[in-house]
Amino acid sequence: MTTLFYSVMIVVPAAVLLASVVYTMKKHSEGQSIKKSLRMNAATFAVMVLLVAGCAMGAFATGMGSTDVAVAMALGKTWLKVPSTFKIEVNGEFQKGVYAKDLILHLIGEIGADGATYRALEFCGSTIENMSMADRFTLANMAVEAGAKAGLFVSDEKTREYLEKQGRGDKFTEIKPDEDAVYERIIKIDASKLEPTVSCPHTVDNTKPAKALKDVKINQVFIGTCTNGRIEDLRIAAEILKGKKVNPDVRLIVVPASKQVYLQAMDEGLLKIFVESGGQILGPGCGPCVGVHAGTLGDGEVCLATQNRNFQGRMGNTKGFIYLCSPATAAVSAINGYITDPRG
Repeated sequence: MTTLFYSVMIVVPAAVLLASVVYTMKKHSEGQSIKKSLRMNAATFAVMVLLVAGCAMGAFATGMGSTDVAVAMALGKTWLKVPSTFKIEVNGEFQKGVYAKDLILHLIGEIGADGATYRALEFCGSTIENMSMADRFTLANMAVEAGAKAGLFVSDEKTREYLEKQGRGDKFTEIKPDEDAVYERIIKIDASKLEPTVSCPHTVDNTKPAKALKDVKINQVFIGTCTNGRIEDLRIAAEILKGKKVNPDVRLIVVPASKQVYLQAMDEGLLKIFVESGGQILGPGCGPCVGVHAGTLGDGEVCLATQNRNFQGRMGNTKGFIYLCSPATAAVSAINGYITDPRG
């Protein structure tokens, strides 16, 4: 069994890597763009991030790379260390114009992109209790950007209601920390003191207040992705853009996160608002986030996006610059042509 285990651990990942390289080169020799042939890997990563977002419902969900998946398929099991936990206690109410995305960007800016490596981030406090499931998804989605293995929440009535709306109410299980739970670190945040926050190129933890970036001219605004492409996010952006026009020097791209969100946004008239403001709507999916189709940046171009990552080359061009923000900051900035604090 030991021999088989180590053989699989070495051979399977090597085979997956070799197959990936061969497939890419074969498609390239046939005239297909390397970017296009890498879409499958990009899609795999997208699924990984969506799985992590499952933590918002009280489940332990984490991402698995192609090697992890290959081993699990071969052996029917996988191995994880039980991570120690950081308790993230958030209390108070957000100011107008401040959202969950600003909270998670602030946190990552404080602890660093590797500040919670292989830890679990357990979110709690009055702010979290009053937070919608959509906002909890945003926090859970970006926990990995601090290196965390998962972002966890107590499963409460909001969790139950969400599952019932999805036709899965019978799957609800109450999950909460033990009264004597031990935490490696406790971080307390006053939500009322948070400001609209932006991550600057080329790392997520390079954060600054939006108001400090008012001189940064932008070429593209992207609203969508698994981080902020839900119906609640589109409503926020549409409310700001309604009756206004996108700056003529800015491309506004909106991508609903799923078919369900797309159809609901259509029924609510949100897509009409985006189009009338000068934006363009792409089909549900990752969109420009993975840099393999529409929205790829040109040399020196600046994009303000609601996605979760801004490393160099993320949107298809190593000479592009990506800033991360909330849907509100993105929408206001699209109108002004510069990064703008949505509070005015």
